[in-house]
Amino acid sequence: MKSIPNLRISLIQTSLFWEDRQQNLSHIEGLIGGLKGKTDIIILPEMFSSGFSMNTASAYDTMEGETMDWLRNMAQSLASVICGSIKVKEKQKFYNRFIWMMPNGDWQKYDKRHLFSFAEEDKYFTKGEEKLLIEYKGWKISPLICYDLRFPVWSKNTLINGAAEYDLLIYTANWPEVRKVAWQSLLLARAIENQSFVAGVNRVGVDGKMITYSGDSAIINPYGAYLSEAQNGHEDIIHAELDYALLTDFRKKFPVLNDADHFTIK
Repeated sequence: MKSIPNLRISLIQTSLFWEDRQQNLSHIEGLIGGLKGKTDIIILPEMFSSGFSMNTASAYDTMEGETMDWLRNMAQSLASVICGSIKVKEKQKFYNRFIWMMPNGDWQKYDKRHLFSFAEEDKYFTKGEEKLLIEYKGWKISPLICYDLRFPVWSKNTLINGAAEYDLLIYTANWPEVRKVAWQSLLLARAIENQSFVAGVNRVGVDGKMITYSGDSAIINPYGAYLSEAQNGHEDIIHAELDYALLTDFRKKFPVLNDADHFTIK
């Protein structure tokens, strides 16, 4: 049986320029430029090209636009997957869309399922209906977006033919400081209840609506232990090497997923 290598991930906790694609892409490029050969996956915050803006009149991307080209170029030049969510207009609808960009230019997408009605996101965007499960270097990865974190049924890890559905759960977010305790607590809960590594990346700074973000980005192992935590309130890049043997050994010794409830989502 072929052994599965450990996975190196990097979370980019950055400030964002409100509705300014070029400044955001330029700024992030400066932050990640030195990561070539040092990581397998670079994870950016939610709506990293615009900030969490509901302005669908101008502050959006397309699947043939500048941000997709930038992601493709960055992934190729850094020889790493680069991923995060952007605001996408497609066929006259808008999506908060997670993009997984491979170094060879292949990509996959996930549209945010749980739209943040408190900020009227549901009035401007169309919700996603399907999960995305990515297979990369032997790992199975499930990416989700911000508010999805509050809905554990959507992220529930299940057994498929005796194997866990995913090994790494990613949350890319713009999660305000006022609700940081929920962010930190729920990331831990998702790791423990799903016997999975969890990577949660959040922005910092103040957005165009004067909402403050403290970051609190973290990488957590299946036991609920922090592998890496970002500096509170400041731009930071954190890294961790995820140990596949540790994950499989824990699941064998303590097979929690065998006893999970079975359900369907409508």
